[in-house]
Amino acid sequence: MDGALLPSDTTEDVRRRGAGAARQVAVLPVGSFEQHGPYLPLATDTLVACAVAREIAAAYPVHPLPPVTIGCSHEHADWPGTVSVSAPTLYAVVRDVADSLRRSGVAALVVVGGHGGNYVLGNVVQEATARGERMALFPAPEDWEAARQRAGLATSLLTDMHAGEIETSVLLHAHPDQVRPGYEAADHVADDRRHLLSLGMAAYTDSGVIGRPSLGTAEKGAALLASLAESFAGYFALLTGEAGRP
Repeated sequence: MDGALLPSDTTEDVRRRGAGAARQVAVLPVGSFEQHGPYLPLATDTLVACAVAREIAAAYPVHPLPPVTIGCSHEHADWPGTVSVSAPTLYAVVRDVADSLRRSGVAALVVVGGHGGNYVLGNVVQEATARGERMALFPAPEDWEAARQRAGLATSLLTDMHAGEIETSVLLHAHPDQVRPGYEAADHVADDRRHLLSLGMAAYTDSGVIGRPSLGTAEKGAALLASLAESFAGYFALLTGEAGRP
């Protein structure tokens, strides 16, 4: 995959990549279309998920898929431009993709989550695993924490909730043309968000930002992605049968 959102593979590329593989693994980025303050695009979560997927595809023999670009962003509905689908719809899309892949001989699917509000992705993976299917959700919070530490981010995962240091850094690295001026002075901290699901984001931020985007750099974005690619090794080994369960 290159800098575009869509993979450029031909069917022959997919055939060659799968030749001789004991078990093929597909990678599906799942993002959202929601507000990310006045300086990051509505497609930020999709761009981040695709950047992670590109990094994975550059390091492992996986089958990259085009992204799911609209997710469950109901907590952002107070801001213009945000669009959501229901949790059952997103569940069904991912299930259908996994079923289609298996019919074509791709036995394992990794869902690369770019939006924390897509809670239903965890249910998709959990239930698929219970049925004996091979599926994983990546990155886990532990993967993000390892990446945060490696990249030298100053903001904790609790504080860096939305349009903060992580997302700004990844876009400054992967899509600098999509970052508009203003992130340098947009920091807003709201660590106690216990009523988020009941009240939505507007109860905790006027700008739509929760985090410290002013600390974002392209160098941090590159280091974040490199760390996530390393963390993916365990997932790849588990799904291809090259390692037992932890």
